[in-house]
Amino acid sequence: MSKVIVVASGKGGTGKSTVSVGLAVALVKLNKKVLLVDCDSGMRGIDLMLGVEKELVYDVSDAVGGGCDKTAAIYVTSNIYGLYMMPAALSAEDEVSPEVLRELIEDIKNDYDYIVIDSPAGTGSGFDAAAAAADRALIVVNPEPTSVRGCLNIHRKLAESGKTDVRLVINRFDPKRFVQMGLFENLDELIDKCETQLIAVVPEDIKIASIAQRGQSGKESAPSMKAFENLALRIEGQNPPLPKKLLGLK
Repeated sequence: MSKVIVVASGKGGTGKSTVSVGLAVALVKLNKKVLLVDCDSGMRGIDLMLGVEKELVYDVSDAVGGGCDKTAAIYVTSNIYGLYMMPAALSAEDEVSPEVLRELIEDIKNDYDYIVIDSPAGTGSGFDAAAAAADRALIVVNPEPTSVRGCLNIHRKLAESGKTDVRLVINRFDPKRFVQMGLFENLDELIDKCETQLIAVVPEDIKIASIAQRGQSGKESAPSMKAFENLALRIEGQNPPLPKKLLGLK
């Protein structure tokens, strides 16, 4: 049975889309068939990160509005075999409603092992649609108070909608900078303030950002891919340990 995961963040700039793509690529490496759905209408970018922007004709709004068959809005990525993507609408005015997106995902989910939904940042109507279609959620935060506040807002809305399988991904983590900034006593305090069970810590990695902006996600490797591979394993029910080096431990 397919598993549907929404990747959300309470504020922009946390690297949520990078996490969505990194997780999708890592799941494919575990021999899973994965569909990555971009729900950020008006701000779509997953197609650019996967290098398929020139192939796009239809998007999710066409698929639900009768402008095309549902499968016509799903694109095979050339970067990595087994990864498919459905782009968001170019215009925010074409944003899909929660009920319609839930129905779409229900219709197509049995064709995939995983569907990863990249939600718009924040708690607006785009988030509502992305979350409605999912049965589990990842909240992406950076190690800073404003990001923690956004996490709490997202977690509250997920709880109100009955979502209980929610996990925390700390992204762009640099142990040295974390200590120098002195915003939290330690990593445990950050996790406690987020009130969400941790599932992954992804290190700061300029290379993975460069790869994504060049549309090479899935083709080239980067140091942080190990964190995404461990995230995929945990989602699969395994329990690889967090690297001590990443946490600033000896």
